[in-house]
Amino acid sequence: MQATQFSQWLILSPLIVLLAGAIVGVLIEAFVPAAIRRKVQVVWSVITILGAGIALTILGLETYGKMPQTVGAGEYSADGLTFGAQVIMLIIGLLSVLVMADQTELGDGSFAAQPADVPGSRAEELSQHVGYQRSEMFPLALFSLIGLMVFPAANSLLTLFIALEAFSLPFYILCATARRRRRISQESAIKYFVLGAFSSGFFLMGEAMLFGYSGSLSLSEIAKTVPMAGGDLDWLLLAGVVLMTVGLLFKVGAAPFHAWTPDVYQGAPTPITGFMAAGVKAAAFLAMVRFYFVIAGQLGWNLVIFMWIVAILTMFVGTFWGLVQEDIKRMLAFSSIAHAGFILIAIIALDDQSTAAVMFYLLSYAIATIGAFAAVTLVRQQDPEGKILGEANRIEAWAGLGRKNPLLAGSMLVFLMSFAGIPLTAGFIGKFVVFASGLRAGLWPLVIIAVVASAMTAFYYFNLARTMFMDEPATSSKVVKSQGIVMPVVILCAVLTVLLGVLPAPVLNFLANATIFVP
Repeated sequence: MQATQFSQWLILSPLIVLLAGAIVGVLIEAFVPAAIRRKVQVVWSVITILGAGIALTILGLETYGKMPQTVGAGEYSADGLTFGAQVIMLIIGLLSVLVMADQTELGDGSFAAQPADVPGSRAEELSQHVGYQRSEMFPLALFSLIGLMVFPAANSLLTLFIALEAFSLPFYILCATARRRRRISQESAIKYFVLGAFSSGFFLMGEAMLFGYSGSLSLSEIAKTVPMAGGDLDWLLLAGVVLMTVGLLFKVGAAPFHAWTPDVYQGAPTPITGFMAAGVKAAAFLAMVRFYFVIAGQLGWNLVIFMWIVAILTMFVGTFWGLVQEDIKRMLAFSSIAHAGFILIAIIALDDQSTAAVMFYLLSYAIATIGAFAAVTLVRQQDPEGKILGEANRIEAWAGLGRKNPLLAGSMLVFLMSFAGIPLTAGFIGKFVVFASGLRAGLWPLVIIAVVASAMTAFYYFNLARTMFMDEPATSSKVVKSQGIVMPVVILCAVLTVLLGVLPAPVLNFLANATIFVP
């Protein structure tokens, strides 16, 4: 159903607020004095996201229980999936911006004051003294958040591609802004850009084939041209769907399209890694839900076999490669790959209940992921003279963290337990509802493989837990104090992870309303 003029503005109001906030953020970069620019950007970014949240709340109250609508000549869907996805995206965006805004007791953060300054050098000290602080990442984050919110709502091939590039391009830049290990950071950005452009080519080629097959850019119109189950399939249709699926699988980090994930997660500034790991995966999976439900799911076994192979391979790669990692960020990257394999089970079994399962899994994963990467920013290397250096990402450097900072170590333990699917955590409920979706659809071989893989991933989670609580404290690392609110964010994420594990029903009931799609 096409929305009225007033309803269209109301439906688009969260995006309009974010767009206006991002544009003002660019103007802040141009006109606000350098000495206070970063603080202004932080406050403005938080206000913008909260404003978008208020607009989304008003939209939800106004449209609750009404028929799904489309706006922009059918380009944008206003339905339960869009609303639930945008709630998740705003939570991810707010938590990520708060982590990005942090500075430690040393007066440094994850981002370089000036790109040309060597970390710890006299030049960097002078840059900080005169007030130079990198702040352009905040409007970039807002622009990427707009793309992340539009991507699952797109009802058109054109809008899908524009949203894909809208959130991808800022991330390519943000990945190159790390204060330390600049070469690795810039290398990761180049890898992400090149491979991302390659996957976008697959995605765009698939869209071209679907347009050539159907003569329409609208997902709902394309769906009408897909033959009924058992009918003859045109190679143009099948190739188009497969190529678009490959583009989406790249964004979620599924094997064999995962090669960028560990390098980019390791090289990007840690707050950006958390934002990217949570936001991009959630947006891409929710866009895949819509695409699979409307078009791809009608292809039956022609696509299911391909998705089975990808899901099994993804779980295999995420599990076994994660076991041998010694760097925490790379370990979390392979953990992310394994989680993508688990979520694919619900995508393959897609029905009304599995949609809510995917959304709950993504919410629980996002909260734990942002919390885990926020914790990583506070554990630093320390040389024999006691000088504090960059992040201590090697697992051995986290030895004895439970004695150095029990609150930080305890929060990290909660995140690891959630990743492993231990009861009374959000991760357990997420895996339970996803695996239940698979069993309802008769995908018991996939579920068995997933349960075994989940049990094996627990080995590398609990290896880190054992190191934190049972080994002697490492002298090569130190927990630095946050001058911002990163530690409160870590604690908040840990509390939410437990609450979602103990009281999941309200959230699951809320997300269950996301099962109504625009026909």
